[in-house]
Formats: sequence, structure tokens, C-alpha cells
Amino acid sequence: MAAAATRIDAILFDLGGVLIELAGVEQMLAWCPDVGDTAELWRRWLRSAAVRRYETGGATREAFAAEMIGEFGLPVDGETFLRAFEHWPRALYPGATDLLAELAPRFRLASVSNTNELHWEKFRRDWSLPAHFHHNFPSHEVGMLKPDADYFSHVIAALDVPAERVLFVDDNALNVDAAAELGIVARRVAGLDGVRATLDALGLHP
Repeated sequence: MAAAATRIDAILFDLGGVLIELAGVEQMLAWCPDVGDTAELWRRWLRSAAVRRYETGGATREAFAAEMIGEFGLPVDGETFLRAFEHWPRALYPGATDLLAELAPRFRLASVSNTNELHWEKFRRDWSLPAHFHHNFPSHEVGMLKPDADYFSHVIAALDVPAERVLFVDDNALNVDAAAELGIVARRVAGLDGVRATLDALGLHP
């Protein structure tokens, strides 16, 4: 028997790890083996003062690189770090824009991404990704970040949709837990298969 559909008016998409294949985790772990594993890397990344400054629009890419090298003890110079960092978003997962096109007539779609001017320009230039959403909330333009409550509150207020009628999909548990605390229907997913499985489970897939 099919699941009864959850009443959802808007879907918020994280980008990296959900619609975009990321390549940077392996490189960072190779550069700083003391970090241990992917989960610890993301914990440190999300709590990093340098990351927060850059991804809220408060620092240049050069300053960000210098801070990251110092904070993580990276064995590279700033230019090398930035060359690698630019290509952390490797590619759109096949079918990503097709899925967004399927959903756009029935839901308000928004991208909710901790990102920066370097990566956002790539998303626009190479993939035209922002154009596939009704709304975009890139952190470096919003001036706030996930998993902070003020970021999610800003998005909900801008959409003017009750939190309980908003679905949020992200691959990071910290972000999912923070959104859920505000009453958002939040699900942790990995890639497009995870998105589709979540839509099916909620009775939302076409």
C-alpha cells in the first residue's frame, strides 16, 4: 500500500553530497591524517571560524586559504589549496536537473547551501544550477550558515511557508537535526537515490 502523502509545499535542497558530487573530503583527509575520518572532518569544518567567515561573505579567498592552512596544518601553500578547493564540487549527479524539473511544477524549490563566491560562480557558469530553483539562499550572500537556527528561520520567513510543510534534504546530520528542531520535515540523504527514496517514503514522488 502506498504511503499517505505528507503535506509539503516547499523542498529545500542542500547541494554538495545531494545534487553535487564532492571531491574534497579525500584530499583534506590526505593532507591532515590526524583528523581521522569524514565525520570528524565535517564537524571541524562546520565549526571552523575560517570557514564561517568565508562562507558568510566575510573574507577573501586568499585570507580563507591562509587561515585554513594554519588551522588544519595543511602541507601546501595558499595557491595550491585554492586550486584544489575550486574543484571540490566535481560534477552534478546524473539526473539532478531532470529531478528538479519534475518537482518544480508541484513544489517551491530552494537551494540552501553553505557555499562561497568561488564555488557559487562555478555552479552558475558550468551548470546553470541556480536557475533550476525558485529561490536560492547561498550562505555567502545570506550572511548566515547551516546548521545555525537563524539561517533556517531566515529561509522559512522568506518562503512564507509553515515549517511543517517544508521538506529539507541534506547529507549532514548536524544540519538535519538543526532543521528538525524548528519543525521542518528534515531528512538525511545521500545523492539522488536518497532524495528519491525520501520522496517515495513521504508519498511525494510523481
